[in-house]
Amino acid sequence: MSRIPFPGGFGRSYQAGPSGAEDGAPRTAGAQHMRPSRSSKNTKRLVWAIVLVALLAILALNSVYSINEQENAVVTTFGVPHTVSASGLHFKIPFIQQVHKVDMTIRGVAIGYDPYTNASIDDESLMITSDFNFVNVDFFLEYRVTDPIQYLYASEQPATILKTLAQSYIRDTIGLYPVDDVITTGKNQIQSEIKEKITNRLEQEQIGLQLVNITIQDAEPPTAEVLAAFKEVENAKQGADTAINNANKYRSEQIPAAEAEADKVLQSAEATRESRINEANGQVARFNSMYEEYSKFPEITRRRMYYEAMEDVLPGLRVVILDESGNSMNLFNWDDVPRAEEGN
Repeated sequence: MSRIPFPGGFGRSYQAGPSGAEDGAPRTAGAQHMRPSRSSKNTKRLVWAIVLVALLAILALNSVYSINEQENAVVTTFGVPHTVSASGLHFKIPFIQQVHKVDMTIRGVAIGYDPYTNASIDDESLMITSDFNFVNVDFFLEYRVTDPIQYLYASEQPATILKTLAQSYIRDTIGLYPVDDVITTGKNQIQSEIKEKITNRLEQEQIGLQLVNITIQDAEPPTAEVLAAFKEVENAKQGADTAINNANKYRSEQIPAAEAEADKVLQSAEATRESRINEANGQVARFNSMYEEYSKFPEITRRRMYYEAMEDVLPGLRVVILDESGNSMNLFNWDDVPRAEEGN
């Protein structure tokens, strides 16, 4: 029999029985609860299984991501970003790689007015021109993301930066033009200059944005009286343009007709010149041939020429030959007069 000291330290001892329990120790029902039951073990296993399945589901969901056709993704691994541009389903390391999707479509920003209500915003639209006139000008700016990494990390608010730059260059450019050009004829040139300035500045800033286009939506004086005057000027200019266009049309119609008539006159003159030259050449050739004949037989040729001339001058002439007393000797036609060459 062994003795186990009492925990209280009063020197009392108990005899342990064969089962290891102390003799005389009270046996209560609480000792039986020291062993877990089978149902509690199954519950714990079920809980752990549910937790494991949930963890696996979370890992699975954080292991894949999808990209639309109009999107790019920036995947960051331990702070190092890289761009994924191919659309579809992609895999990543959960809780290590972070994915940020960026819309790559063209976006728009209204400057000078509210795009939802069309109400003018004076702080943005009111400007001063080079001739010290006030004018309200509304712009619409279109841009898109070209570098998703720069767009996300090079600046905090790249779209706000772009709008601020645009407002600065708009005011700077409007201040170089008179109010008449801003409202009427100089809009295209102003838009082109502003776009060039903003594009060059964005290349320097490298915030991942590209300016697609910037257009003047509306430009008008701040008062109704001035607006009416400018409308009259615009109508007068349009009338002048119409008159110029009509004059150009008339000129385009008349010039070809005049050129055709001139060509006709020139061709007629050329034909007349050729005819006169040919006729003169023929007469020269005829004179030369007659002169050759005259050189050979001057008297005969002279008579023949005389007879031919008389035939032309006095056609159908009747010849009467009289004797010395005045009586007619013979009567015959001029055509019956023998030719000199026939008499020889």
